[in-house]
Amino acid sequence: MFAYLDHAATTPVCAAAVQAAAEEMTAQFGNPSAQCAFGRAAAQRLGEYRAAVAAALGCEAGEICFTSCGTEGDNWAVAAAADHGRRRGRHIITTAIEHAAVLEPIKALERKGYTVTRLKPDRQGRIRPEELAAALGEETVLVSVMLVNNELGTIQPVAGCARMVKAFCPDILFHTDAVQGFLKIPFTPAELGVDLLTVSGHKIRAPKGVGAQYIRRGLKLPPLLRGGGQEGGLRSGTEATAQIAALAAACRDWTAHAPAYRAHMASLKEYTLNELCANVPGIEIVSAGEAPHICAVSLPGYPSEMLVRALGDFGICVSSGSACHKGRPSHVLAALDLPKRTRMGVLRLSFGPDSTYEEAGALIAALKEIQAGRVGLS
Repeated sequence: MFAYLDHAATTPVCAAAVQAAAEEMTAQFGNPSAQCAFGRAAAQRLGEYRAAVAAALGCEAGEICFTSCGTEGDNWAVAAAADHGRRRGRHIITTAIEHAAVLEPIKALERKGYTVTRLKPDRQGRIRPEELAAALGEETVLVSVMLVNNELGTIQPVAGCARMVKAFCPDILFHTDAVQGFLKIPFTPAELGVDLLTVSGHKIRAPKGVGAQYIRRGLKLPPLLRGGGQEGGLRSGTEATAQIAALAAACRDWTAHAPAYRAHMASLKEYTLNELCANVPGIEIVSAGEAPHICAVSLPGYPSEMLVRALGDFGICVSSGSACHKGRPSHVLAALDLPKRTRMGVLRLSFGPDSTYEEAGALIAALKEIQAGRVGLS
């Protein structure tokens, strides 16, 4: 049986998104910047797509800028915030468990002379707001704290942290990587109190290659790309209308079913964890995750990369962490100070609206076969 339990890496594209993209690529292929009737019609549809994404996020359409992916949005947020605060100072606060799309551009700024505070999480993968408060200083220009950790499923206290930062100094920009949180947990940018927020389409059943950046109304940022002035002059270049149409369709579909989707994923995750503990000796729950779709478990003594390959032989797709690690040790797990045997055997399980109890059962049966020694690890 094929079982896909790696939805945090990417999701299958929903039928509504496929149809929307196909129509935009064939019957409605106009350039939104063109002045002809076909172009004007495309521009009108682009406005409708922007409004749909904004409605799903709970913000104004004018606060949405389309991007190619979450990495682009995170990189843009970091660079733009540094530029925005260049007269104030050169200090950035983030966490040790951010996605590489945040950590790497911050490292690049560090090489240029910025000072960086990386908040370490507790054993459950949560940062301590009091440590953030202690790190704030007169030269702080950016705080970036992800909403849902992509390897643990933990939800960070972003709203409380943002209030704390703004009380200290309203000029400090607050960014959150909400790629794993978007539509999986309820929130709006206003409720979180953030200035910048990044989402990605392929985590919510839209295609790869499209995302969105929330930029708080009134915040003036330097353009990411200069040219023809698309996206309000912030990201020039002809809009990827097919991907954007698909993103809007995926947002509409998910929003229409959000309570049911969240309840299903949470129930299936709880069932899977309970069944693993009952049927797989030695299994450890590294993180049950507050988000409904992600958890992490460990089978100490079984290297996770070998487990991933062995499970793949059964037709079961899981991961040992972020898809972006590509086999490298996880900085997230390292930050938790787990025992080495536990850390080396971690598997990330992640669910989607279409995940089934049969898939969970297949995972458990395969792990039992591996433990029994009937399947070799290589």
